Amino acid sequence: MLLAVASIGFAAVLIGAFGRTDVERLREARTLARLTQATDALIGYAALHGRLPRPAISATDGRESDEPCADEAACSGFLPWVTLGVSGEDSWGKRLRYSVTPLYTRAPIQRMSAIGTKQVLTRDGSGAPRYLVGQEPCVQSAPCAPAVVYSQGRANLGTSVAGLPQANGAANNLDEIDNDSATTVFHQRPATVDPRAPGGQFDDLLVALPLATLYERMTAARTLP
Repeated sequence: MLLAVASIGFAAVLIGAFGRTDVERLREARTLARLTQATDALIGYAALHGRLPRPAISATDGRESDEPCADEAACSGFLPWVTLGVSGEDSWGKRLRYSVTPLYTRAPIQRMSAIGTKQVLTRDGSGAPRYLVGQEPCVQSAPCAPAVVYSQGRANLGTSVAGLPQANGAANNLDEIDNDSATTVFHQRPATVDPRAPGGQFDDLLVALPLATLYERMTAARTLP
């Protein structure tokens, strides 16, 4: 009991010392670390198995789905955290999301013909969308990512670790709404609570799996033809 009281008191001191904004920054940093850990685990999985894993069975079952991905929608869901041996949630108690190109979930990956399908958009100074990763269409000379892992942030949308969908508490947060149902085109940009910003409020955090690193590790492990 004394230890619990002391822990609560220590947490209160931290919040008081750092301020709510600083606590949120710490949560963002911890979530980004988990996203990086997840991409490392995905690459390690591919180096061992010759392919990337499919999404998790559900928000409450972190094992990789047994069902082959019939399309991009079937290959978009939750990070298979149990299969990868990593944390499957962000710092706000939401499940990490994962979308992978179907061709990359089938071994062996054909380096000369497989093309990643995940595009990531940001916004320039005028608010216009521009490509951060990939392009349209995705081609070998300017590859899109084979997969993305992301958190839906503190506010708005997402799914809790209990499998409960979270409500959207904003209006006109178009980029977040797109990410919530995206299968190939995703958004990543600086966070804002300004509803007048192009694309609306935004606090999602996303990491694209680097294709060059994936191939390098798989080549070293001799699991890439």
